[in-house]
Amino acid sequence: MAGGKVSARQKMINLMYLVFIAMMAMNMSKEVLSAFGLMEAKFSASNTVASEKNTALLGNLATKAEEKPAEFAVPANKATLVSAASDKFYKYIETLKQDLLREGGYQIDSETGELPFEAMDKTDILDEMWFTGDRYTKKGDEVVATIQAYKDEIREILGNDVKYQKALERFDERFSLEKVENKKIGKKIDYLNYHFQGFPAIASYTKLTAMQNDVKVTEANLFNLFLGNSLDEAVSLKKYQAIVLADKSAFFAGEKFQGRVVLGKYANVTPTELTVQGQQINVSEAVDSTGAATLDFNVGNVGEHTIDGKFTFLEDGKPLEIPIVGNYVVVPRPNSATISADKMNVVYRGVPNPMTISFAGVPDNKVTASGPGLTRASGQGKYVVNAGTGKEMTINVTATLDDGKKVTDSKTFRIKDIPAPTGTISGQSGVVKLPKRNVEVGTVGAKLDDFVFDLPIQTTSFKIKVPGQPTVSVGGTKMNAQAKAAIKRARKGDNITIFDIKAKIQGNNTYRLKNVSPVVVEVTN
Repeated sequence: MAGGKVSARQKMINLMYLVFIAMMAMNMSKEVLSAFGLMEAKFSASNTVASEKNTALLGNLATKAEEKPAEFAVPANKATLVSAASDKFYKYIETLKQDLLREGGYQIDSETGELPFEAMDKTDILDEMWFTGDRYTKKGDEVVATIQAYKDEIREILGNDVKYQKALERFDERFSLEKVENKKIGKKIDYLNYHFQGFPAIASYTKLTAMQNDVKVTEANLFNLFLGNSLDEAVSLKKYQAIVLADKSAFFAGEKFQGRVVLGKYANVTPTELTVQGQQINVSEAVDSTGAATLDFNVGNVGEHTIDGKFTFLEDGKPLEIPIVGNYVVVPRPNSATISADKMNVVYRGVPNPMTISFAGVPDNKVTASGPGLTRASGQGKYVVNAGTGKEMTINVTATLDDGKKVTDSKTFRIKDIPAPTGTISGQSGVVKLPKRNVEVGTVGAKLDDFVFDLPIQTTSFKIKVPGQPTVSVGGTKMNAQAKAAIKRARKGDNITIFDIKAKIQGNNTYRLKNVSPVVVEVTN
């Protein structure tokens, strides 16, 4: 409005606008200052009433301590300490208010008892007393330290008693010294800067009176808590949740779920002690900010186990133990896949067939198996089957579950004989080419080609036929003199047949192997 060439009349109009705007600002400022003054007066009156009520509560506690010392002596003592700490802090705040009035040159009206609200517009009084540059003055540091000292003193009086946890949380919020976000500048600033720097004197004075009111509220809440009058949300279920407590931590398909549903909530209260499975747990490491304790221990062997422990808290000055009771089921760790060929469920007669039998999710000591020729072997779930007569056999398995119920399953196996062995000479089978000398000194044997068991087979006798010579019977595995004489008469190109080989399984004289296939030797010289 002042730039460029303007007439005298225009300059006068512009000046009138400026005066008008200034008058509006002054009126608005006076209204705001008066509003702060009215708020201060209400806080001051509330403090007077609160002081009277708190005095009555303190007296009531003293009376109860005399009547019922066992129940109220400790709370009454705590109330006395809270009262002394609060009174000291309240008076300190009053000195800050008096400093503000003195430095600002403000006087309380002797007739009305009111402050000069509309005149208390200075913003530099506390700015100069409490702040210097980007830090506090000694006085500013003193203010913050005194608030913290009051908080520490109240905390020390209440101690770790879980009964006072909720009251302490609200007390901390009421006198929080944390940095506060200033949305105008988009960052957090220190407590005193946010609440007192740059404010009119009446605003700062009102905030100090409000802080005194917080002291009175703290006293009232704690005195009522000591008297047992504070419910602290006991009648509200909004913060509760349904918690499922299962009777065990593992169930089988088809089994009925058994457990309880209760209303509860997590208590972010740190216990003084925590014991699990007879071991003392480090509370600072195991308990998180929600009050939940992390359990970490070896689960033990397969089967059902119980969790036994206890939380220890401090309540009413005495240890309060809360038992930890639970159970869980340990199942075998899977270390192999179960793969079976449906058409290959076979056991062989004449050999001990090893077998592993288990029931998913059930420990070995609660599993029993039965079947013809089935016996237990050493090792978890290990058995041996010695198949008898017939073409099939069935193995039945019974498992006992944790609730005592039994479940069964079965599987049928085909019974097969050991396949016919193959005759050999000098380890070779079928049609082989050898010199006569090799045949004379060779060993006649029998083997099982591609059989699942490595069976030791012993040859007991055989027959040998040389073309043009009579058949010779031989006992054992080596050629006798008669057989050697016949072999010497063989000519190059003759086929010597070794047949009717008799063999048996070493160590098993009862099982008769099938006929051994013959071996033919073509003479090479």
